[in-house]
Amino acid sequence: MKNSLLLILLVSTICFDCSSTKKATASDKDITITPRSGWNAAEPKPYKQHTAVRITVHHEGTKLEVTDDAAKKINAIQRWGMGPDRNWADIPYHFLIAPNGTIYEGRAVNTVGETATEYDPAGHLLINCLGNLEVQEVRQEQLQSLIKLIAYCSKKYSISYETLATHKDYSKKTNCPGKNLYLYFENGYISQQVKQLLK
Repeated sequence: MKNSLLLILLVSTICFDCSSTKKATASDKDITITPRSGWNAAEPKPYKQHTAVRITVHHEGTKLEVTDDAAKKINAIQRWGMGPDRNWADIPYHFLIAPNGTIYEGRAVNTVGETATEYDPAGHLLINCLGNLEVQEVRQEQLQSLIKLIAYCSKKYSISYETLATHKDYSKKTNCPGKNLYLYFENGYISQQVKQLLK
């Protein structure tokens, strides 16, 4: 009888421990963001300030495999954007997510992002998923990091997750963020998962 009671108590303790660690949250402790130094960023040029009031998701639009060097790719995006083709102030996005789920810091959140299409990005916090998600499948690591990052930004910068949209929702000139990522916005999966994290 004593042994049976001890076994019940042990099982109950294990179950309680398991259930108490399952819930994810949107706190700083649950997300790791690689700083600009992690991709050898150049110093940005001065640019206009804003307060982000909505979250907008892009894809980068060129293929990037999980085995490729994401930091090198991000550095190349910045060099192209700040070069003579665009003459932008910095990398155009506030955060970037590699196929393996690594999150990278982009431009300062309090500066307006930049875009090659017609919408005005003032007020938008821009998150970019690296890769061409029109032709490449979205890896689960990248998708889960996107969900966590949206929840984190929603909490940290007081932006309602209900403002969540994509590049193509503001521009008729693009299929960004690609059909394979956009379907998670269309079916409400990303919004539902973010809402759960923010509870």
